[in-house]
Amino acid sequence: MKSSLRAITLDLDDTLWPFAPIGERIESTLHAWFEAHSPRTAERFPIAEMRALRERVMLEFPELAHDLGLLRRLTIERALRESGDDPELASAAYAIFFRERNRVDFFPDAIASLRRISAHLPVAALTNGNADLVAIGIGDLFRFELTAREYGAPKPDTGLFREACQRLEAEPGDVLHVGDDPRVDMAGAARAGMRTCWIDRGLHAWPEAQPPADLRVTTLTALADWLESGAPLKKVA
Repeated sequence: MKSSLRAITLDLDDTLWPFAPIGERIESTLHAWFEAHSPRTAERFPIAEMRALRERVMLEFPELAHDLGLLRRLTIERALRESGDDPELASAAYAIFFRERNRVDFFPDAIASLRRISAHLPVAALTNGNADLVAIGIGDLFRFELTAREYGAPKPDTGLFREACQRLEAEPGDVLHVGDDPRVDMAGAARAGMRTCWIDRGLHAWPEAQPPADLRVTTLTALADWLESGAPLKKVA
């Protein structure tokens, strides 16, 4: 099976870096910015209230589930309006969000392993998030980045996976998708006809009713080792 692989698609959040610290830093840095530039917003929407407002905005606009950046921008604008402040401040606040969103602390195995993997096969990023690979500084290791925002629907929508395969000029069965989430990454890729590699970062339990991935690893180093070994794919729970 491995000999037919022509490319790899790779999830980003919680695959190359943990997202939770990024989310916490975004919230604290934005709140500090509001304290300095829109005190009424900071007072009306402390971190917990801002988080609740964002959840309400997401529920209000389910058709925008594929565009997390826009939902963040709408949340900021709503907070400013409801606080009686100038919504024009949203652009500056969003710039703070974008900067912090793209300050990532990679898993220790990520960068060296990604370089090894990309030396073997073309790698494309496939993400529901809004990380910018160029801003992060690793754009050169990817053939391209395909986001849910660009495609118009989030994983596990099979169309997103198939679009990536088309751009890679490869049949789905010749592409290995690597990600941390069994339901979002593995199930969606499998339904699209792709091979699957679950990187088990300890964040998700494998659903009992879901067929196993073709490969399970706990680090990207193990995936790079597997690629270099020439070992076949095996179904693993």
